[in-house]
Amino acid sequence: MKLYNPGGERGSAMSYAALLEKIEILRSTLRWAARIERPDIEKLLRQANGLRDEVMRLSHQTRFVQALDAGAAIEPVDGLERRTAAEPLPVPAPADAPAGERRQALLARSFVFEGTFGDNPRLLDALEIAEKAAPTDLPVLVDGESGTGKELMAKVIHANGSRADKPYISVNCGAIPDSLLESELFGHRKGAFTGAANDRKGKFESAHKGTIFLDEIGELPLPGQVKLLRVLQSHEIQRVGSDETIAVDARIVAATNKNLRKLIEQGTFREDLFYRLSVIHVTLPPLRERRDEIPLLLAYYGDESAEALKRRPVALSPRLRDFLLQYAYPGNIRELRNLMYRLACLAGDTADLAHLPEDIRPGASTAAAAAPLPVAAVPNHASLAEAKRAASDEAERSCLERGLQETGGTVTELARRWDMNRSHLQILLKKHGLHSKDFRKGH
Repeated sequence: MKLYNPGGERGSAMSYAALLEKIEILRSTLRWAARIERPDIEKLLRQANGLRDEVMRLSHQTRFVQALDAGAAIEPVDGLERRTAAEPLPVPAPADAPAGERRQALLARSFVFEGTFGDNPRLLDALEIAEKAAPTDLPVLVDGESGTGKELMAKVIHANGSRADKPYISVNCGAIPDSLLESELFGHRKGAFTGAANDRKGKFESAHKGTIFLDEIGELPLPGQVKLLRVLQSHEIQRVGSDETIAVDARIVAATNKNLRKLIEQGTFREDLFYRLSVIHVTLPPLRERRDEIPLLLAYYGDESAEALKRRPVALSPRLRDFLLQYAYPGNIRELRNLMYRLACLAGDTADLAHLPEDIRPGASTAAAAAPLPVAAVPNHASLAEAKRAASDEAERSCLERGLQETGGTVTELARRWDMNRSHLQILLKKHGLHSKDFRKGH
């Protein structure tokens, strides 16, 4: 995790370093523990909550110092200087400002952002909308292709808002079975259904006073959409098996990689829910439209992967670098990140084209085109849409197989690499009849 310190090298830099060290200790404890008992889990949760509170305290302190009254004289405050009347508070740079000025203006206004971003106008438009929306409680809908950073945008909105020190709860709507959806979102009472051994809070209760992120909202079935709409209207929930209403105050940020307006036309998404969720609408451009940021991202994820794997950053051969700068990245930033982790893992000091996955190496598509399937071997689909679905499923299965091979059948590691929910990954494996044990060494 990278924390920006808008105050520069002064101020809380040492405190941030100490916090990062504590976080690493906590992560190591979780990573290497063979078994964790409930008292240990509770202890780790308390430590994690303490670290979160400390991060927010430092963040608020830094913001407070930077936002002091502009009319005051320069006085030292905890090692920082106050603004003067001649130094006004930062204001948004105009949309036609020179390259770099808009980004610097965002950071000068203590804009909290994990990761890196450049000067792409469409992305800066999205970030400036998020910055203005963050202090409010208005619902936000974030859309964009898979891998463009929609959950990161949700975290940016949460971190820059008034609820930053309150819970941030993420829900993958596409990974919850229909039968468990209501229980997952709203909780249940003991005995409400088979297996409900205890009372359980749902995601909305857990997000009370904070932010709830509803990822893949386009996958939510219609009955779930009706229940969600009711919560948005009444700000109340009912646990499964209970008549008691519980007031919830959660800021909603939803995300989708689908065109919800088309889903509305097809009758699979409610129009009234769409307008409830999209009071503020943020669209993230695909990476192929942000090529100026690719060098930044290569450097950022090169350092991140080296740090995660405890090794020196891998160098890129000139022809590999040229390829990475020109590649279309259908998986967007997530794909670029995963490629850099792969290169850091497989290459020695220098990575080359041979370290890329076989299906994206230069010439792979040409070789495949040179040996077309016999007509008899081509499946006979009833429609173009059916053919596209079949091709998509085949690509999805191939991707899963390759990922399992690269991780030795370790689902947890694959979920981490792909930055996705482990339960969602298990659902995809089950869909294609894949078993992780079949990819383990020595099987």
